[in-house]
Amino acid sequence: MEINQEQNQANENKFQGVRVSAIAFGHAVHDTYTAFLSPLLPKFIEKFALLKTEAGLLAVLLQLPSLLQPVIGHFSDHRNLRWIVIAAPSVAAILMSCTGVAPSYAILAVLLLFAGLNSAALHAVAPVIAGKFSGERLGKGMGYWMVGGELGRTLGPVVVVSALGLFSMNKLPYLMGGGFLASFVLYWKLKDVTTVSDRRAEALHWFKALKHMGPVMLPLAGIITMRSFMASVLTTYLPTFLTEEGSNLWLAGISLSVLEAAGVVGAFLGGALSDTLGRRRILFLAQLVTALFVLIFLNVDGWLRFPLLLILGFSLLSLTPVIMALVQENFPQNRALANGVYMAMSFVIRALAILLIGTIGDVFSLRTAFYFSSGLMLLGLPLIFLLPGKSRT
Repeated sequence: MEINQEQNQANENKFQGVRVSAIAFGHAVHDTYTAFLSPLLPKFIEKFALLKTEAGLLAVLLQLPSLLQPVIGHFSDHRNLRWIVIAAPSVAAILMSCTGVAPSYAILAVLLLFAGLNSAALHAVAPVIAGKFSGERLGKGMGYWMVGGELGRTLGPVVVVSALGLFSMNKLPYLMGGGFLASFVLYWKLKDVTTVSDRRAEALHWFKALKHMGPVMLPLAGIITMRSFMASVLTTYLPTFLTEEGSNLWLAGISLSVLEAAGVVGAFLGGALSDTLGRRRILFLAQLVTALFVLIFLNVDGWLRFPLLLILGFSLLSLTPVIMALVQENFPQNRALANGVYMAMSFVIRALAILLIGTIGDVFSLRTAFYFSSGLMLLGLPLIFLLPGKSRT
């Protein structure tokens, strides 16, 4: 009995690379499909004669169901919701591939809304499972999780733009197969896993837990707001911005992949480095570098922008695993609820940022939106020092 308990404790403290990698793989495939949206926005604008604000609303619909993430996270602490993680890549594959055959703006919006609900469920549950299998290397585990997402967002534009080069949008459903494969892998590796919190008996009532999260979540909301505007211009609107400045669709789509490819490295190293150098230090450096290099990006032309996209992708995307590790380590008794609150807050703020950036782009220009986002990110730097330097456990 004592030996089994010691073995279980050892496993809890050990980084279980195979299972964490399987979850990261599922995340990669899921996000490959949801990454179809940004490169397709110019096509949807043309097909349905949309304003940029209406196009931005499509991205908002993909984010809107994230409001439910705290609820999903709370249930995940008390009920086994592993099936959500297993099914998510297949559901994303079906819904996002079918956007190519949507006959109207309304049908397209419905498809994206359901894809957003599927995404919200995955992002509320899966990072907590990955965290449980990361032991004492929580930053590293969140880095793996984010690497999966960044790989997906890197591959997604390449896959969909390449597919459009081979056949029409009506044939996008041919791309569904990858989602089914990923769900099979996740079932194989997670069929005996539970999402129920190991410290369920110590968990606070959800209302008390939310109140307890205030000192961390309030400054974090400000940081997320600053980051969300920057992420919106660099990921959602980058292809549109570049096409407006004369680039063709292929080059604009590849630029997004360059950004996301650098983000893969940034996500992995950011999370791992924060385990040793500290969460706040990495957050400050990454946010400062991103804001400054966007200003440089706007003042160069052509191929000179691609090295800058590598720097921007690295710095911007290194922020997320650090924040996720900080959230989970500060609330171990209600880890899924805390993750759900953070993810909901992050996705909703970003959805609003996407819509506002689209409005700024319509009224002024997307270049103005880039300048605005850089200044806002610099203003958010002092908020980092309001975050706890160490775990509040």
